[in-house]
Amino acid sequence: MSNPRTIIQEPVITEKSTILRESNKYAFRVCSGANKIQIRQAIESIFSVKVESVRTVNVPSKPKRQGLFQGRRAGWKKAYVTLKAGDSIEIVENI
Repeated sequence: MSNPRTIIQEPVITEKSTILRESNKYAFRVCSGANKIQIRQAIESIFSVKVESVRTVNVPSKPKRQGLFQGRRAGWKKAYVTLKAGDSIEIVENI
């Protein structure tokens, strides 16, 4: 997992993450095997910014069903990244 593009999968664009951007915090979907140090290094190398802190959350899988068929939606890992003052990331939202 040395490639930063495999560690950081995509930004999480929700109402909560949009509000957090005002306080210089960004949310990303990351590889489930990545640790905080790898996430920090990947963000710093991809976006050329300085990271102040990284918090991670394991989002659990949810049960889903369609008709008679039951299954589970896959769980994933989310990282909240706080940048140092003066740094920012431009995230393009597809509408």
